Amino acid sequence: MLKITAYADRLLEDLKLVDWPTSTLEMQKNWIGRSVGAEVDFTLADQKGAIRVFTTRPDTLFGATYMVLAPEHPLVDVVVSNKQKTAVQTYREASAKKSDLQRQELEKEKTGVFTGGYAVNPVNGEQLPIWIADYVLMSYGTGAIMAVPAHDERDWAFARQYALPIREVIAGGTVQEAAFTETNRGTVVNSATSDDAFSINGLTPDKAIPKITEWLEKQGKGIQAVNYKLRDWLFARQRYWGEPFPIVWVDGDARPLPEERLPLVLPETHNFKPSGTGESPLANLTEWLTTTDPVTNKPARRETNTMPQWAGSCWYYLRFIDPKNSTHLLDPAKERYWMPVDLYIGGSEHAVLHLLYARFWHKVLFDIGVTSTPEPFMKLVHQGIVLGEDNQKMSKSRGNVVNPDEMIDQFGADAVRLYEMFMGPLEAMKPWSTRGVEGVTRFLDRVWRVMVDEQGRLSSSVVPTAPSLDHERLLHQTIKKVTEDIEALRFNTAISQMMIFTNEMTKAQARPRAVIEPFVLLLSPFAPHLAEELWGLLGHHPSVSQQPWPTFDPAMTVGEHMTIPIQVNGRLRAKIEVPTEAVREDIERLARAEAAEWLQGKEPKKVIYVDKKLFNFVV
Repeated sequence: MLKITAYADRLLEDLKLVDWPTSTLEMQKNWIGRSVGAEVDFTLADQKGAIRVFTTRPDTLFGATYMVLAPEHPLVDVVVSNKQKTAVQTYREASAKKSDLQRQELEKEKTGVFTGGYAVNPVNGEQLPIWIADYVLMSYGTGAIMAVPAHDERDWAFARQYALPIREVIAGGTVQEAAFTETNRGTVVNSATSDDAFSINGLTPDKAIPKITEWLEKQGKGIQAVNYKLRDWLFARQRYWGEPFPIVWVDGDARPLPEERLPLVLPETHNFKPSGTGESPLANLTEWLTTTDPVTNKPARRETNTMPQWAGSCWYYLRFIDPKNSTHLLDPAKERYWMPVDLYIGGSEHAVLHLLYARFWHKVLFDIGVTSTPEPFMKLVHQGIVLGEDNQKMSKSRGNVVNPDEMIDQFGADAVRLYEMFMGPLEAMKPWSTRGVEGVTRFLDRVWRVMVDEQGRLSSSVVPTAPSLDHERLLHQTIKKVTEDIEALRFNTAISQMMIFTNEMTKAQARPRAVIEPFVLLLSPFAPHLAEELWGLLGHHPSVSQQPWPTFDPAMTVGEHMTIPIQVNGRLRAKIEVPTEAVREDIERLARAEAAEWLQGKEPKKVIYVDKKLFNFVV
């Protein structure tokens, strides 16, 4: 068991240090589930003991009309009456067959059984009937709740189902018709002790909560508390495939292997059958299983559980830095040079488990001095899914899977690579279009023809003369656009700008090297094979990938420009800057790239262009 709960606050607090999508940050916060409230004791009416309840809303204590225990709560056996034992046992057995997810479905009919026992409300002395119900989980809070049906939808549904009282304590709704849950904007009512010695009536919840919490603490009936949904991490699997734990059992005690005996590797075997004892298949391998404790020389038995896949995926990025180090996890100097990871691109399906576990693992390593940064991944981007040509998720059953090998055989690696970047924003979901690959292939053909003649030699139109002011300005605008778009991961609009550049060069009779060569460098991350070939034809060595990135003069990027608003279905979605001499074809290409997120791969039914003023795509 790994005590991830000890890091819960840091895992929450340090989310401020990273540049991650808001949705992912919220998913991690919700998974950790930090709640500030109070733990309140409800003494049992007919037995010794008390039911401890965690609530984020102690200001509603006066509205509690019954209590609910999780069916597996240990106090169920204490409070159940002889008359109710059979009904309670039957319900517990049925509940045990359901998953936590099934038990918490909001739409399902609420079920429960009265235990026959009662608990005393600490604020007004009322005896509250104690029920068991499967919508309360033992794994969250204390496994017991005070039910305030007037202000909780599940409690309200349960109260109506079993004719339990509903008492309003936050004014603002009609609680006999529906639970009033917008309690943060109401005022407290019906919330005073019988002798009026204590009251929170008339207060707003934000004022009532600290007041009643303080009163509970003074009365010895409750304390302020913090609760988490996050649970400690069960870090063991009963299977062969996984890292074995470097632990031996000696006389019933677990002992770690000394460091010089590490790493402990899996034994080679062809027998992966279950052990029959509930242990992993390693329990079958007696030669490996039976050993000697290296410290005491006593007979010992190895641990048969193995680690889950997280054991590797939580820190692989650190080992990549120094993969051949046989004496340390990694060299501290290399770790300080490379970490933290600047950019992590991965699917949103990893938003919680992998990314949360890796952050926890990293913080443990940070605490023992292995890493120098509190967070592993500074910027996170979730790439969108590529759909089939029918706009559906690719699957064999639909017959819409696109085989990349076939695409590369037909169009070449550069064309497929370039098209994937040109399809639309990186984060967007977009459909594949083979016709789109054909279009990108034609662009690469045009690039080739700008510099290479029909005999495969450098074209005579590529000349050493100085470029015109217009061509020089176009180059600097292209460098600026492509550079900034790469940094912002806007690959599709960077490619659109390179298409504009290529169209202008195609028109030119003379194509100055001073303009052509920097363009090849710009193209190289997008179409590396073509760029390498062109760089060689231009007479340059070594590889294009080893050349410095072109720079632009800000003064040369300012020219005669116009701003074109881009609309989709009449709604403004973007604006683009284009040269005043730009033709419709070039403007539309840029406009489509900017509007790709809203077009979602669909061909517009109508394209409205008001010359040099507006583009509107109707879909």
